[in-house]
Parts: sequence; C-alpha cells; structure tokens
Amino acid sequence: MSVEVEVNENDLAEMVEQVWMSYLDPEGISPLIPTYDQNQPSEVHSSVSITGSWTGHVVYGCSNAAARRAAAAFLAMEVDEVSPEDLSDVLGELANIVGGNVKAMLPPGCFLSLPQVMLAPETTTKYPNTERISGVYGLWEGEPVNVSMWQSRSDIKEEDA
Repeated sequence: MSVEVEVNENDLAEMVEQVWMSYLDPEGISPLIPTYDQNQPSEVHSSVSITGSWTGHVVYGCSNAAARRAAAAFLAMEVDEVSPEDLSDVLGELANIVGGNVKAMLPPGCFLSLPQVMLAPETTTKYPNTERISGVYGLWEGEPVNVSMWQSRSDIKEEDA
C-alpha cells in the first residue's frame, strides 16, 4: 500500500513554474496562466509512474498546439520544424523532469519509470485504481496545459476509477 503523498498543489505548482522558466519560457514573455479548471481538454499526454513507498503517476497533458510549441521552445527551433519524434521526446522529458522533482519530495524507496507518451485525447488515457490528488491547470498562449498527480489506491475498484 502506498504512503500518503507529501507533495501538495503548491509544491507541484512551484515545480511546474521552475520547468516553465527553465525550458519553455526562459525570457518570461509567455507564462502559464492558471485557470484552475480540472476539466479543460487535452489532446496529448506524457506520464511517468512512481513505484515503491508511494505509487502513482505524474501526467503532463496539453493541446497539440501547446505540445508543438513546447517542443520548439525546448529544442530551440521553429514550431514548423518539430517532428513527431521531437514532440514525443520533449513531452516525455517534461513528464520526466516534473516526475523526478516529485520523487525527490517523497519518502525513500521510490522509483521513477521511463516516460510514456500518448498522442491521443484524454479519454484514451486512464489510470485504473487511482485518484487525482493534485494538479496545475492553465493556458499557455491560449492553449490548455495541465500537470497532475494520480495516486494509486488499492481500495478503489476499477469500475469506480
């Protein structure tokens, strides 16, 4: 059974802001504007799983346009130069960076998986037996972006998840 998480929404928001300032908007001209809307749509997702003393997932979701913009910013290229492989690599790396920061705040004995990337709507991305425990939701140049944490629960039935 997983221990209770010690990472709250403020911690997650700070991690996302650090990633944003370091990789996606180092000049500070295009910040992520909070919307606090858990129901905003997302078309692509990347995630890392954390196992061990805490079990769950860190998920980065966004629109296709935001994903292309993120890949371009991360790789210092133009949006129209971004290949599908670039897109997948960068989305995976963004989930990996935030997931690594989350893991560092958890009790010892946690392991981080390799990133998984789904270039598909959120309706195809499910984490059975989990519940959302934290999330950062916003708009980046008008496009939805979110980073959320999902904790595995052994007491949740799959049909309830």
